[in-house]
Amino acid sequence: MKNSGKILLFLLLFIFAANVQAQYYRDEHGRILYELIVTERNDTIFLTNLHPLYVFPPIKFKNKKQEKFYWRTVRDVKKTLPYARIVGKTLNDANDHLMQLPTDEARKAYLKNLEKQVKKKYEPDLRKMTFSQGKMLIKLINRETSYTSYDLIKMYRGNFVAGFWQGIARLFGTDLKMEYDGKDKEQIIERVILLVESGQL
Repeated sequence: MKNSGKILLFLLLFIFAANVQAQYYRDEHGRILYELIVTERNDTIFLTNLHPLYVFPPIKFKNKKQEKFYWRTVRDVKKTLPYARIVGKTLNDANDHLMQLPTDEARKAYLKNLEKQVKKKYEPDLRKMTFSQGKMLIKLINRETSYTSYDLIKMYRGNFVAGFWQGIARLFGTDLKMEYDGKDKEQIIERVILLVESGQL
């Protein structure tokens, strides 16, 4: 009896699905925000995907300094995560495009033009970042791409340029070879990222 009920439910859903029209509403990245389904009887059904809800034990700060560090981490993640995502997407798009180009000259010209566009679009915002936000961006780029910032510069600009910028980074007390470890050292950052992505922070 239970199986026949399941079969009947499946058939009703199949018939219903065949007689509806759906409208999709997307965000600026093309992700579906919600969907309106209009049945043959002009009933409208609203469908949306809810973000995951994360529940963590409350943080017990030992002192004001620790609390201040946490809220600075929240600020820095909110500021830099979108740029790390842009780096990841740009890297994927660039690699796909480079594979289609027939010669080294065409690839070099494409990379030069891409660098020019990226600088023009994002350099003013990146220059306004604080030192701690710059360090956060280096970590999050590794999280999004699985490459360190040093590796990316080396791949696209060569050893000399990567070494030069690593030297500059060292002068300012940071490291382009820094890796992201969300399971250990960066547990708090990973927690903040999940909460920011789900709209809880």
